[in-house]
Amino acid sequence: INAEYMGHFLSVYFFSLPCLTMSTSSAPPKCNALALGGPLLVGCIGFLAFRKLRGASRYTIPNQPERFAKDKAAGNPRVMAIDSLYNPAWIKGKVVVVTGGNRGVGLALSKELIRVGAKVIITTRAPCTVEGATVISGIEVCDNSCGDKLAAALKVAQVDILVNNAGYFYEPVESITNPQEPLNFDEEIKMIDICAVGPLRITSALMTAGKLKHGAKVAMITSQGGSISWRTVQNPNGKDYGHHMSKAAANMMGVLVAQELKSKGVAVSMLHPGFNKTEMTQKYAHIWEVEGAVDATVGAKRIVHELGLMSLETTGKFINCEDGLEIPW
Repeated sequence: INAEYMGHFLSVYFFSLPCLTMSTSSAPPKCNALALGGPLLVGCIGFLAFRKLRGASRYTIPNQPERFAKDKAAGNPRVMAIDSLYNPAWIKGKVVVVTGGNRGVGLALSKELIRVGAKVIITTRAPCTVEGATVISGIEVCDNSCGDKLAAALKVAQVDILVNNAGYFYEPVESITNPQEPLNFDEEIKMIDICAVGPLRITSALMTAGKLKHGAKVAMITSQGGSISWRTVQNPNGKDYGHHMSKAAANMMGVLVAQELKSKGVAVSMLHPGFNKTEMTQKYAHIWEVEGAVDATVGAKRIVHELGLMSLETTGKFINCEDGLEIPW
């Protein structure tokens, strides 16, 4: 049951109760403070309670094992059976550009988009072949001219969906206090450049070139690791500076892009793709099952599902593709 509708129902019911009582009486209507006050108070409480429930369900929770356990116990189809909700027919024939679409989640996403009939264009640094897709190589998102190179290489008049997927993850743990886990400032700057500035280079160039028009969508593939408010749960002891800084910077970039492009009719979302079993997450294989990691093919469907839900009404939001709920900043 939709909590907001239930709240409105209870409010209207209890607010109307005194009037209904008085209207069925043959005696002249009298204003009884108790008769009015009791139902009104109950109505207000009901409305506020359900509004609170609605607000509580807006955000996903930070504890990954707890979140997955609850969804598994509840049989949440959004998490446990995406195929039961998945209808990608809307994307058939759409032109979709996926940066870094030749490996990991990006490759799985590209293959799924091809399977459901999208016209897929993949950008890569080195030449490669992905069956069913057009590959534009030589696009290094750290290069300030990468966006212009891509715009010039595109043979289409318009890009319907841009998925800024290209990213970088420095695997060693970084710590201030443990000399065995030294900070690597060069790697931190590299992550910020690729994950936060890179998508800005690509998006701004395609917008300037007129490739992103009214109705287009821009998805920034970021991470729950960019949520500052979640660090106390997910990183109670700190560390891993570069990764989290780069994703937080990417989220800020995405929000600002969403604000600027809204007037142009372009929707922007920050998407956490969820925990996927890929080469990048192999070092976490020991927690894959308890934290609900899925095959990248499933993760790709979750992303496509969220692409379909993007609109100007949802622009600028940070969404967890696992359950479709928002992640707090």
